[in-house]
Amino acid sequence: MDIRYLGHSAFEFSHNDKQVLVDPYFTIDNYNWCERNITDILLTHAHYDHLGQAIEIAKEKGATITAVAELAGYCQEQGCKINAVNLGGRVTYDWGSAIFLPAFHSSSLPDGRYAGHAAAILFDIDTVRIYHAGDTCLHEGMKTVKELYRPQIAMLPIGGKFTMDAEHAAIAAQWIGAQRIVPMHYNTFPEIQADLERFAMLLQNNNSMLFALDPNKP
Repeated sequence: MDIRYLGHSAFEFSHNDKQVLVDPYFTIDNYNWCERNITDILLTHAHYDHLGQAIEIAKEKGATITAVAELAGYCQEQGCKINAVNLGGRVTYDWGSAIFLPAFHSSSLPDGRYAGHAAAILFDIDTVRIYHAGDTCLHEGMKTVKELYRPQIAMLPIGGKFTMDAEHAAIAAQWIGAQRIVPMHYNTFPEIQADLERFAMLLQNNNSMLFALDPNKP
């Protein structure tokens, strides 16, 4: 299983000959999704910088969008195949499984309608557990993630203002218990700048390791 960071909060997981996208709002130019065998797209919430190109890609590739029910319903209205879930729901795929867990954040559709609860997603692929926190503040539910799931990798927002900042993300890393911490949702816009060196130092204090991925490198 390979992980590629596509910028902001977007990732691609490759398993055998298939690709799975998470929150496909791309901030890079060197990713050609038309050439990828994308079978599934999973969304944490409906804001434009997470919904991204999900509708276009799903319709072009015949991929299924998995999201909380209200957001999934919107995607279905746009002509996409969907898999509607809610918090606590586990979905099984031929590449692994995903559990939708709470995130603390707002979520609204492009037309302003309520989009359901924002989510984090716990992936289990090839015995590797990956926690994508979505957009969220620090919250005690992260302690339950460690207790129940023990992910090896955690993808955490660090940009502040709209999510937790680096200081709170370092605490989240300790609560979640993952050894490798992938920062996301930072430096995309002026309001969410973050210092990776400082974040790395904070993680060392909690016995976690920064695993910063470069979206410009495949």
